[in-house]
Amino acid sequence: RVQLVESGGGSVQAGGSLRLACESSGYTASDSCMAWYRQLPGKGPLEREGIAAIDSDGTQAYADSVKGRFTISLQERSDKTIIYLQMDNLKADNTATYCCAAGPRVLLRLLVIRPAKPFFQSMYWGQGTQVTVSS
Repeated sequence: RVQLVESGGGSVQAGGSLRLACESSGYTASDSCMAWYRQLPGKGPLEREGIAAIDSDGTQAYADSVKGRFTISLQERSDKTIIYLQMDNLKADNTATYCCAAGPRVLLRLLVIRPAKPFFQSMYWGQGTQVTVSS
């Protein structure tokens, strides 16, 4: 059974930093990638926006809105894979629920330029962690 569990969300002032983590277990596809999505207030799961993705080779992709401020990284262990999202210089419009996803590697670069709807059924999803940035 695939499980994705996010942690690290919270409240922070604009300009501050947070580090999110997502532990993935039960997902062992070798040709896969993992990604961070955000779900804005009032939006549904199919409207989630991909912001960063990474595959097992370390290839990364970012949405233009977070380049230079957010960094995705991956740590592989024998029983799980963990991805992190380091978020620096946070802004009020970064307030959202951040969700972790896992899916086919071929989607890596598409995930950060299209909303979730076309890929939703092809991905595994976590429950999300809330990030609130106050100005």
